[in-house]
Amino acid sequence: MAYRPLGVVGVITPWNGPFVLALNPVVQALLAGNAVVLKPSEVAPRSGEWAVRILREAGVPADVVAVVHGDGQTGAALVDAGVDKISFTGSVATGRVIGAACGAALIPCTLELGGKDAMIVCADADLEEAAAGAVYLSMFNCGQVCLSVERVYVVDSVADAFEARVAEIAAAVRHRSVAGPGAEVDMGPFITERQLAIVRRHLDDARARGATVLVGGGENGGGGLHFTPTVLTGVTHDMAVMTEETFGPIVAIERVRDEDEAIRLANDSPYGLSGSVFTADPARIREIAARLVTGSVVHNDAAVVYGVPEAPFGGRRSSGLGRVNGGREGLRGFTHAQPLLLARRLGRGRTIRYPYTEAQEKQLDRLVRVGFGRRILRRLLA
Repeated sequence: MAYRPLGVVGVITPWNGPFVLALNPVVQALLAGNAVVLKPSEVAPRSGEWAVRILREAGVPADVVAVVHGDGQTGAALVDAGVDKISFTGSVATGRVIGAACGAALIPCTLELGGKDAMIVCADADLEEAAAGAVYLSMFNCGQVCLSVERVYVVDSVADAFEARVAEIAAAVRHRSVAGPGAEVDMGPFITERQLAIVRRHLDDARARGATVLVGGGENGGGGLHFTPTVLTGVTHDMAVMTEETFGPIVAIERVRDEDEAIRLANDSPYGLSGSVFTADPARIREIAARLVTGSVVHNDAAVVYGVPEAPFGGRRSSGLGRVNGGREGLRGFTHAQPLLLARRLGRGRTIRYPYTEAQEKQLDRLVRVGFGRRILRRLLA
C-alpha cells in the first residue's frame, strides 16, 4: 500500500483557538506531502499568519505553505479554487455549506463543527474533583472552546453536595467585576459581541423557563465583553442552554435519577463531539463510554483529547466529519491510499485471457466450486 499526497489542501480555521487550530492541520497536511493554503478567521487573522511564519522560518518553502486573509467570501473562493481537500473547523452552518461544495466537486473534507459536550457525574465520583472540573472545564477561555463542558448531569443522590461545591468554586473565580481593571484575573472576556449576545439569550431563556441562578448571571460592572462566571440549576432540555451550543462560562446542571438517565439525556443532542464521565470505577467508565454517541470520552477530565496526538479527534452527528490527529492514521487522512498489486511471476502467468481454452474453463469451474460450492461457505454468504 502506498499513501500518495492529495496535492493542495485548503485549511480554514476559527477564532477561538486561532494558533493551534491552524498549526495542527497545516502541519499534518504538510507532513503527508501536500502544499497548503491557510485561511484563518478574519476575527483573529494574525495568529494563523504566525503559524505560517513559524513554518517558513523552520524551512518550509514559501510556495508550499501560503496564507490568505478575508471573510466567508474568501473561504468560499478557496473551497471553489480547485484544491484537493478542505480541512475546516468552525460552525455547523458553515460546515454544511462547505461539505455540500466539496461533495459537488468530489473532493474529500474534514469538518470539525463544535459540540455540546456532556459531563456525567456518577454516584461514586470524587465530588471535589468533579465540582472543580465542572467549573474549570465549562469556563476556561471564557467557555469559548468546542470541547468545553456545556451540560452536566449529576446523579440525584450526590447532587446537593455537588451543586453546593460547584457554587463555591465558581464564586471564587476571579474576573473583572471582582478584581477590577488591571488586576489579575482567572477568566477573560468574550472575543466578539456576537458571542456575548448568544450567551445572554441562553441565560435569559433559562431564567424564563424556571432555571435557578446560583452564581453570577450576567455581564459585570466593567462592561465590555466580560461576563460573570455563572452556575445554573434546575435546567431541562426545553432550554436553549441545554440544546444549543452556548460557548460561554455557564455551568448548567441537571439532576438525574441514575447513570442510565444521564446517558439518555447526554445522547439527546444533535451534537456528538466528546463527553466526560466522573466515576471511581474503571469498569463503569467503559460501560458508559460504549453507550455515548460521541467522538471521544474522557474519564475524570474533559477537553484534553485534542492534546493527545495518538488519539483520533473528530465528532459524530452535527459535530463533524472525518478525523485529525491519531498519529499515522491522522496523516493518512491527507493522502490517497493507493494499493499496488505486484506480479508474483515474471512473464506469462495463469491470468485468464480471451479466447477461452478448455484448460481455462476447467480453471474457472474449479474457482467457482471452491468459492461457492461448499455448504459452509453458502451459509456464511446467505
